[in-house]
Amino acid sequence: MTLNIRPATGADEDAIWHMLEPVFRAGDTYAIEPDISREDALAFWFADGNHVFVAEDEKPLGTSFLRANKRGNADHVANAAFVTSPAAQGRGVARALLTHSLETARGMGFAAMQFNFVVATNERAIATWERAGFETVGRVPAAFRHPTLGFVDALVMYRPLV
Repeated sequence: MTLNIRPATGADEDAIWHMLEPVFRAGDTYAIEPDISREDALAFWFADGNHVFVAEDEKPLGTSFLRANKRGNADHVANAAFVTSPAAQGRGVARALLTHSLETARGMGFAAMQFNFVVATNERAIATWERAGFETVGRVPAAFRHPTLGFVDALVMYRPLV
């Protein structure tokens, strides 16, 4: 599959919402209210400072955002988030978006990338991040209320870019 990854525009909002909605509604990977409205979900994804992207192959298959993890003297560490369309899962879309985010972050001058809150039961994402060189540098016990498993840990994952 050949993916085109490009900056998102306002014209992508419907497609992005259709990717975000099932993931957020499932409530098992993002610390987002499962009943979040379309408006609030898009405001979160397109928040000030987020560089939003769409991965497509004839139609949108995934989306990501890239931003500084924190402000001020910590703004040299990037943060990113990824969502793949349910129909495209397992086809390398998240991996392609991650590679794009790492290259883009490096090009923007970020020295590292950090994921602040990876739900420990999200094994596919963790495996993808580890294959890309991320290490777990912290574990927050029982930080996430999983809809079927109860309280599960959250991981902090980190990777230098320089």
